[in-house]
Amino acid sequence: MTADKPLDRIDDDDYPAYTMGRAAEILGTSPAFLRAIGEARLITPLRSEGGHRRYSRYQLRIAARARELVDQGTPVEAACRIVILEDQLEEARRINNQLRSTDSARRADA
Repeated sequence: MTADKPLDRIDDDDYPAYTMGRAAEILGTSPAFLRAIGEARLITPLRSEGGHRRYSRYQLRIAARARELVDQGTPVEAACRIVILEDQLEEARRINNQLRSTDSARRADA
């Protein structure tokens, strides 16, 4: 097993590169907002060896969408549920398109 080089992770959307303070700064929000969406189970930050929350770029995009909804007046819990449903819908569409492409390729081969 080889150790990853630091630059190997630079494009990894799932790598927990951001501290809570930095994540809040990037999102223009407070650490309390990040804790709230964590409690609502929208995102689950990884923990550093010292127990500090760490966030990935993917999690920041999800948090940013929740913040947009909250800024529009949606309660945090509802915003989190909406974002989860949007994410599930996008995944279902991706799978559907993939299955359609596979089915079309099979028909073309037949």
